[in-house]
Amino acid sequence: MSERLIERETLIAAPVDRVWSLVTEPGFWVADPSSPSGTAAVEGESTVAKNAEYGSFPVRVEKVRPQTYVAYRWASAFPGEELSENNSTLVEFTLTAEGDKTRLRVVESGFAALAGSEDLRAKAHSDNADGWPQVLDAVKTRVEASSV
Repeated sequence: MSERLIERETLIAAPVDRVWSLVTEPGFWVADPSSPSGTAAVEGESTVAKNAEYGSFPVRVEKVRPQTYVAYRWASAFPGEELSENNSTLVEFTLTAEGDKTRLRVVESGFAALAGSEDLRAKAHSDNADGWPQVLDAVKTRVEASSV
């Protein structure tokens, strides 16, 4: 697999703290919007993000640097399975203040290490590459609407 990671970003018309409060909800990017977790990211803690259409995904908080960076591990290609070394990818969110706005960057890596066939790895990468722009648009819309 030549593509080893996915990188996307967006500029949000809101301060860092408002964006931070959303991206530190473990699994926010896949969980049903109607089921907010109310949980803040704590290193080493795990949860399950539930989505009526796509299934349940275990999510573990890997690293938190307040107001600037949070990383999660999740098993996007293996819904319902426990997290392991060979079934999960790393999702990293970086927040950077740009005046009164926030640049939100997401990087997802680890597709080449997923267990299974090359087709499974390629599909996981393709599905997530297609999904992140939608997620970032939804985050932008949600955060900007709540800042009014």
